Amino acid sequence: MNDINKRIAELSPAKRALLEQRLKEKAVANPHQTISPRANQKEAPLSFAQTRMWLLDQLKSGNPAYNRPTNIRLVGGINVAVLEFCLNEIVRRHEVLRASFAAVDGKPVQVIAPSLTLTLPIVDISNLPSQDKQAKLQQLATEEAQRPFNLAFGSLVRANLVRLGEQEHILLLTLHHIIFDGWSVGVLLKELALLYEAFGAGKPSTVSELPIQYADFAYWQQQHLQGEVLESQLAYWRGQLGGDLPVLELPTDRARSPVQTFRGAKQSLLLPKSLTQSLKLLSQREGVTLFMTLLAAFKILLHRYTGQEDIVVGAPIAGRDRIETETLIGIFINTLVLRTYVDSKLTFLQLLATVRKVAIEAYEHQGIPFEKLVEELQPDRDLSHTPLFQVLFQLRNVPNETVEVQGLRFDDFQFDRGITAFDLTLDIVDTPEGLSCRFEYNTDLFYAATIVRMAGHFQTLLEGIVANVEQPIGQLPLLTETERHQLLVEWNNTQTDYSNQTCIHQLFEAQAKQTPNAVAVVFENEQLTYQQLNCRANQLAHHLQKLGVEPEMLVGICVERSLEMMVGLLGILKAGAAYLPLDPAYPKERLTFMLEDAQVPVLLTQQRQVEKL
Repeated sequence: MNDINKRIAELSPAKRALLEQRLKEKAVANPHQTISPRANQKEAPLSFAQTRMWLLDQLKSGNPAYNRPTNIRLVGGINVAVLEFCLNEIVRRHEVLRASFAAVDGKPVQVIAPSLTLTLPIVDISNLPSQDKQAKLQQLATEEAQRPFNLAFGSLVRANLVRLGEQEHILLLTLHHIIFDGWSVGVLLKELALLYEAFGAGKPSTVSELPIQYADFAYWQQQHLQGEVLESQLAYWRGQLGGDLPVLELPTDRARSPVQTFRGAKQSLLLPKSLTQSLKLLSQREGVTLFMTLLAAFKILLHRYTGQEDIVVGAPIAGRDRIETETLIGIFINTLVLRTYVDSKLTFLQLLATVRKVAIEAYEHQGIPFEKLVEELQPDRDLSHTPLFQVLFQLRNVPNETVEVQGLRFDDFQFDRGITAFDLTLDIVDTPEGLSCRFEYNTDLFYAATIVRMAGHFQTLLEGIVANVEQPIGQLPLLTETERHQLLVEWNNTQTDYSNQTCIHQLFEAQAKQTPNAVAVVFENEQLTYQQLNCRANQLAHHLQKLGVEPEMLVGICVERSLEMMVGLLGILKAGAAYLPLDPAYPKERLTFMLEDAQVPVLLTQQRQVEKL
């Protein structure tokens, strides 16, 4: 392993990037294990990823958190009939798009419909004012993304066309995650463009027929991942994730619900080009990928927020480690569980070396699906959060997904769908303008302002890292310049004018006259208003004066933290005396010395403290 790591570190940046891509997405296929078409073309078992999606749907039927909206902006003249024909050709080509999932003897199976015809209804909002048009589009897209599917009956694909103008439309495609993943978006967009170009010109399809279908892969996976192959993969993950896995206790604005909710929102942050370039240079210099550098920084952020040292984060990978799967639509995505111990005394470079090792080993053992891992490890189930990890991290290098054919441009169209599957997700995209960071968060746990601050802290942390990689991670900066000014200047500007002739108990009396019914002091479940506290302090002051207390005398006070403590302090001051504080937690000998040394004539205390005195 050390020799492999050394060789990786010596690679050029270009070769390291290629290696990362191969590790995460491709892996050379074994010619002795080719995937062949299955015998039963009507039914098929589910893949491990599909099985988990099905089980999640059983827990909460129709949960929109697992809808996958894929929306495409179409700019230019459009032939709606041709577009509809293209969509149906894609449905014909990929039988997973015609699948439903029924239970037979309590076990789910894929049932492939022989045919399925999509219609493309048009919603025309072109006559609305520009501002209203965008609001209506967001409403339509959100409603469509949140409309549930029934996995057992009907189509798991929906299509709608929104007309914004003569030369602009939005194709709203919504698919369930059980048949679709992020890689599938590129497959669909490429096929859609090629088919539109061919059919629009009256020519036959130029897209090659698929050698296998997704259900063939599902059948192969079930047969292949067992016995020695399964055990060799599981052995690593049992060692890595064995024992009690920690739940990441991020400080939330709202209490966590007993059952996980999926309402979400997004907050975006674009890192400057200069910072992006510095992070890439740092990664090249240390022989790591940009993914590893950013993951290490994110884990520091989570450590600083939670105070926890055992940090577990999920990281999705394409999961298409066989060449036969590259052109298929379906759910292949896998999630690696990356566990790292973060000690605040470590330098960033020391932590980065650990993250690098954990990531490389995880890539080497990526063959086991996350769903199988959950099944084998059987973590304690808590419906308030996801198993194994609660926070997701990913870095994507997205190519230009704009395609233009016959004067019609196809662009990816992003929007906030109001749903999230995790407490927090950090999705980073490497763009020409810089690293685009998108924080997706559960709105039942966090306020928007909290995530805005978190995004600012992440940028400050990254700037601190590139400035000094040898600094202990517990000392790396988090606060933004605005927050530092607020803390050190605005909140520290406490100067005010007070009369030199007015004592503190007199200022209190003045406040009691202004707000007699306002709460002045609270302790546990008890409280006193200004009027009540002032009245009790006056009574005590008169009692002390009757005992012979005179101005400038010392009066001892030995009481536990309580409302009586505040009454005692104010009462002594009102009697004209000064108080000598005696902490009941002090040793008896220490208290005795203080009383004898101060020679106090009167002592205020509580009955339970008398024995100490």
